[in-house]
Amino acid sequence: MTAKTTISSEQRELAIDIETYSSVDIGSGAYAYSEAPDFTVLLIGYKYSDSMVRCIDCTQTDANGNRLIDSPSRNPEWDYFLSGLLDPSVIKTAYNANFERTCLAKFLKQPMPPEEWRDTMILAVQMGLPRSLADVGAALGLPEDQQKLRTGKALIQYFCKPCRPTKANGGRTRNLPEHAPEKWKLFIEYNRQDVVTEQAILEKIGKKNRPVRKEEKLWDVDQKINDRGVLLDVDLAQKIVTFNEQHTAKLTEEAKQLTGLDNPNSVTQLKLWVQDRGIQTESLTKSVLADLLTGDLPDDVRRVLEIRQSLGKTSVKKYQTMLDIACPDGRARGIMQFYGGHTGRWAGRALQPQNLARNTMDDRELDNARALIKSGDFDTLEILYDDPSDVFSQLVRTGFIPSEGNRFVVSDFSAIEARVIAWIAGENWRLNVFRNGGDIYCESASHIYHVPVVKHGLNGELRQRGKVAELALGYGGSVGAMKSMDTTGSVPEEEMLTIVRQWRAESPNIVRFWKNIERAAISCISGEGPQRIPIKGAQPIKLRMQVIGGTPVLRITLPSGRDISYWDPIVKDSDWGLRITYMSQNQTTRKWERTETYGGKLTENIVQSVARDCLAEKMILLEDLGYHVVFHVHDEMIFDVPREDQFAAKVIDDAMAAPISWAPGLPLKGGTYECDFYRKD
Repeated sequence: MTAKTTISSEQRELAIDIETYSSVDIGSGAYAYSEAPDFTVLLIGYKYSDSMVRCIDCTQTDANGNRLIDSPSRNPEWDYFLSGLLDPSVIKTAYNANFERTCLAKFLKQPMPPEEWRDTMILAVQMGLPRSLADVGAALGLPEDQQKLRTGKALIQYFCKPCRPTKANGGRTRNLPEHAPEKWKLFIEYNRQDVVTEQAILEKIGKKNRPVRKEEKLWDVDQKINDRGVLLDVDLAQKIVTFNEQHTAKLTEEAKQLTGLDNPNSVTQLKLWVQDRGIQTESLTKSVLADLLTGDLPDDVRRVLEIRQSLGKTSVKKYQTMLDIACPDGRARGIMQFYGGHTGRWAGRALQPQNLARNTMDDRELDNARALIKSGDFDTLEILYDDPSDVFSQLVRTGFIPSEGNRFVVSDFSAIEARVIAWIAGENWRLNVFRNGGDIYCESASHIYHVPVVKHGLNGELRQRGKVAELALGYGGSVGAMKSMDTTGSVPEEEMLTIVRQWRAESPNIVRFWKNIERAAISCISGEGPQRIPIKGAQPIKLRMQVIGGTPVLRITLPSGRDISYWDPIVKDSDWGLRITYMSQNQTTRKWERTETYGGKLTENIVQSVARDCLAEKMILLEDLGYHVVFHVHDEMIFDVPREDQFAAKVIDDAMAAPISWAPGLPLKGGTYECDFYRKD
């Protein structure tokens, strides 16, 4: 049957799924992946609103060996697909739409504006479902004929990645359709079925549950930030990686000489050698190594353990990742994952910017160390610093640099979670601390110990205890949370229980909020109808049950109007009273299983969600003002700003502190600074 070449007014939504080939590992991100010289699109599965799923084989050629999609005699199927893809009025949907959008833009050499796209994966995650297409289909209980085919992994390995040349395959490095026609037929069916699954998911959860318009705009902004990317100091990264290879070889050889082992990197061999030297240890983990090195050790054992500790540091891996994901123009793209977690916060990808080592070196030291490395003077670096790997770790942030002629302006919210929890709970003394520019850690310690506490002044030693209490106790934590948070041992263990009790006594509205939100959730799940938690001057936090795709879902509406969702919640009785569980994906095992929650955890989810919404509000505002975010980390945004814009820092700082319409009374404060490379202030 000949395909239509024009689309009707009813066909204003186009579902797309593509299969691709590239010699670059997809782990480097869609942008670097699609920049490979041999990148190509193999298959395009698509479906208009009122039609069947079709599949375009982009590898087919005419009698002259030209791809049919490039040939004047091409099948009208291709024109039919393009007519919708390139029509701004047609909404394109895909599961993980960033991949389809990025790859098709590269393949067609045509921009793919994000505002024309919708991501079904994000919709699923917003409902509290898993992130992968296969897992969502299973969690929704889709019938077998609508679920993702299990044959895909092997087919992708065969057709989408380079293969190892062997005598059996004639020494080829890539598998083409003609090398396995039957597998190719299966691959076409696999591609078609992905569209079926995406559409089944959309039908089941999406038709009446599209995100609020502001969230759609935020996704557009997020995609533009990912498209823009951030410039990397590729020269710095390359020099460090090269030196590290040489340094690692030298240290490994030294360890061999000291131990006589063939492979001193082997944990088993090294542990036996250490034990033979009279040092009893069951493992050689980072924490065990650190403990061993604080004790008395023979000189050779100490040196070998120091070598292992140095080689075990992961700082250089980040630099190799920089080289792997850098596009030809030196920029890292796609390092932010929209809606990376249950609360809607972003997650990192590839370089994981949320997981960068903090720098404790001052600006001058950072400058000097960078200059030595960029000049290749590692001899001096080793003389000045006992352990170059520690220097490399501290310099990771500085691998992010502004565009030529620009500088970074970095701005974050000051103590945003402490401000938000005080606001939603109505803890007025805390709000007044922030409104008056006070130090919440000092004030918290003052309320706990009933004495004045001044930073670097009267009773200043108590400030650290106030800080630990603030970080550990806001979400129902107790002594265990304090022990985990007190990494410096600043709080005497015998005082911890008293501190917990006093903190709660001094913050009764926060404690009441934990109980109220848990009670409201239990009531809502148990069928007692929608619940409300008031916030002074703002829209209340609303809880309701909604049946989505046949499954009950707890929806909590935030003051911003956005929902956070808990899939298939139930209330069960236990020895400790009523408990709430819901279905979620275990972040360690990746299994879809029941997870328990409670008032403090629900409070944490709400506070982090509201903090995220505050960041989103400012991100949209500042992008609209023309300030370009190149990446962001937790509650901090990094802007690439022309040097001639002398007022950027003030404009950004003022914008961060400006009131938000849906959060009246929430005192916000920005912390803004400028730098020539990314670093902590």
